[in-house]
Amino acid sequence: MNTAYQPEVIEQAAQKYWQDRHSFEVREDLSKEKFYCLSMLPYPSGELHMGHVRNYTIGDVISRYQIMLGKNVLQPMGWDAFGLPAENAAIQRELSPHEWTEKNIAKMRKQFKQLGYAYDWSREITTCKPEYYHWEQWLFLKLYQKGLAYKKNAVVNWDPVDGTVLANEQVIDGKGWRSGAPVERREISQWFFKITDYADELLEGLQSLTQWPEQVVTMQRNWIGRSEGLQILFNLANDDAEFLEIFTTRPDTLMGATYVGIAFEHPIAKKAANKDKKIAKFLEQCQHTRVAEADIATQEKLGIFSGFYAIHPITKKELPIWITNFVLMEYGTGAVMAVPAHDERDHEFATKYQLPIVPVIASAGKSTWDYTKKAYTDPGILFDSGEFNQLTSAEAFNTIADYLIQNKRGERQIHFRLRDWGISRQRYWGTPIPIIYCKECGTVPVPEEDLPVKLPLDIIPTGHGSPLAKDRNFYRTKCPQCGKAATRETDTMDTFVESSWYYARYCCPDQDQTMLDDRAKYWTPVDQYIGGIEHAVLHLLYARFMHKLLRDEELLNSNEPFTRLLTQGMVLKDGVKMSKSKGNVVQPQPLIKKYGADTVRLFSMFAAPPDQSLEWSDSGVEGAYRFLRRLWNFAEEVKPVVIQLNQQALSHQFDDAELLSIRKQLHTTLRQANQDFGRNQFNTVVSATMIMLNLIIKLNAKNPDQARLITEGLSIILRLLAPITPHITHALWQELDFGEDILKSSWPKPSSKATQTNLIDLIVQINGKLRGQITVSHESDNKQIEEMVLQQENIQRHLGDKSIKKIVIVPGKLINIVV
Repeated sequence: MNTAYQPEVIEQAAQKYWQDRHSFEVREDLSKEKFYCLSMLPYPSGELHMGHVRNYTIGDVISRYQIMLGKNVLQPMGWDAFGLPAENAAIQRELSPHEWTEKNIAKMRKQFKQLGYAYDWSREITTCKPEYYHWEQWLFLKLYQKGLAYKKNAVVNWDPVDGTVLANEQVIDGKGWRSGAPVERREISQWFFKITDYADELLEGLQSLTQWPEQVVTMQRNWIGRSEGLQILFNLANDDAEFLEIFTTRPDTLMGATYVGIAFEHPIAKKAANKDKKIAKFLEQCQHTRVAEADIATQEKLGIFSGFYAIHPITKKELPIWITNFVLMEYGTGAVMAVPAHDERDHEFATKYQLPIVPVIASAGKSTWDYTKKAYTDPGILFDSGEFNQLTSAEAFNTIADYLIQNKRGERQIHFRLRDWGISRQRYWGTPIPIIYCKECGTVPVPEEDLPVKLPLDIIPTGHGSPLAKDRNFYRTKCPQCGKAATRETDTMDTFVESSWYYARYCCPDQDQTMLDDRAKYWTPVDQYIGGIEHAVLHLLYARFMHKLLRDEELLNSNEPFTRLLTQGMVLKDGVKMSKSKGNVVQPQPLIKKYGADTVRLFSMFAAPPDQSLEWSDSGVEGAYRFLRRLWNFAEEVKPVVIQLNQQALSHQFDDAELLSIRKQLHTTLRQANQDFGRNQFNTVVSATMIMLNLIIKLNAKNPDQARLITEGLSIILRLLAPITPHITHALWQELDFGEDILKSSWPKPSSKATQTNLIDLIVQINGKLRGQITVSHESDNKQIEEMVLQQENIQRHLGDKSIKKIVIVPGKLINIVV
């Protein structure tokens, strides 16, 4: 062993040891319990920062811990390599996204290896490679055959300058984030996955996810948004043949409806625009409205009277139809009945445009409130509602529903907030959609034997329009049915598609005959999944959907992809989330060079519990390094004695009460640390090892009994730290002759005998004043206790030259020395 702690030397040696022995490459083994640990697929941006390090270290700590518990552990790594960031970087650098992506992957792979992560690199996958997206295209064809992949017109954000569809987050103040051009709301043909067919199962499945954070489950439940209500028909005035369909979850408020709101894309709105230039101008303005729900909820509510009226299905009153900027065509029917007295949004709009507000529900025992200022949105008792007066909201729901159903003006329906998954992207760097368009045969799926439809790698995008739509070598082809000239689909798939099934492909990445094989059934579901809360809805929902699709193709045999989910907290710097866009990232490489990977790992685990935010601290990193150096130096100091004892049968029998007390503290601390490991509370595990080191570092290695306790303590500390700081513990385990590979050692278990309460803590007083505390055996007699007390340095210092008159011992409580 080197006398000085040299992290670089130690870490390179440990990493070479693991690499030479393929330590983390695993195969299916039915004789052992399997454990699949996975951190969310990283995007190859080129440089890791401490936010990444924290996430992937958490996964590695869990994996190494499970290995030491004796399980068959899979922890793979790969790259979410398609997507707009690579395309944007390529535009800026005037190179191909492929070249940029490959360079970043090489750089990040090296960084991951420097951190000593226990990855099975033989399973590495890259989503932009044909051997991966081949099977994504194959699945698309299967879904197309079943009607689960389909094409329809949909309203999108269209950048007229770049000639592309923009995601909601790419529309900034109504303009394209790159071109700065006013964004238009345009209806174009898009491909969709029919996730709504699985809405009920996705919702019901949340009940089984008992080891997911409740916050994530709630977010998914709200996103799916199942609601029971009534579909109501409102005839149009002067046109009995035409009507509006409106869905409501509050039919009890129907008697308070004073107007109808419709989306600006609604057919009635377009009909009105043909007759009125002001309406046409309003619709044109709405074309630049953002469609993100968060934006709609906060933006100013605008509208214009259409000139049409709807007939109330019960009162037969005429309700004005208003065209609005907040009713969305893609949600429900594109029309809502507005009850301003009992809906805050309707109230805001009615107040703005001086529309009637008619209250019809009040809380029990309270008939009025100032409805001109605020809507009453809770259930209550109906009034001013004709024959439905005095009914509760619950009673009115059913009574009004029955009335409308009998009169053929309504039907009970279940609606979901969830919309089908639009997967079309007018971008280059993504998986080509395997569809061909033929003038003779129409829409034709690419034959399976012609897969994969390969993406050309040499394109340098300009940022204007779809590069594939301009690449004749790509889109020109022949129809597989009639053989005539045809064109390929030039849209690519949403990158969420790639990241929704990668976890299963890790199980059999070398399979080239089918998407998945039985190895995927062995490893899935993932036992522990780790990633940020920002993926709580879309990524996790799409992965759950994909898992069910793969199950129905008999490629998997479980219902959910991830058994346990850990959403790690953010890494903050000066109270702000660490990110490249904010320019406040701390990169691990300089820290690894100065302190070593183990220090970086230790700090990221010690500074905060995994699910809470971590505030970056330079002094905290320095403190982590000092602890590891202290551990190393102590091990160096006691090495000869520990090696000698390790060559003997180590006895844990002690007669000395103080050593028994220290051993009790060791094993009590170990018992708590084991509980914390099981709860992923790694910060308190690190604290436990610090407590243990403080206990044994004060012992004298020249004393045989104390040397035995030092050896036992070091053995426990090193194994507890092995998942967190794998390099230094690997080196010390070998150097101290504990064994060849600490990962193959048994996980430390607390000794029940050591933690038995056969020791007593007694307070020591001098003339009634507290002066110390000692630990004695329950079997110690008064004479032994007196001798132990008088040997204490602290007591001797307080006694000085004073003569002792008597010593009073209160059994089990205290000793009082009277001078």
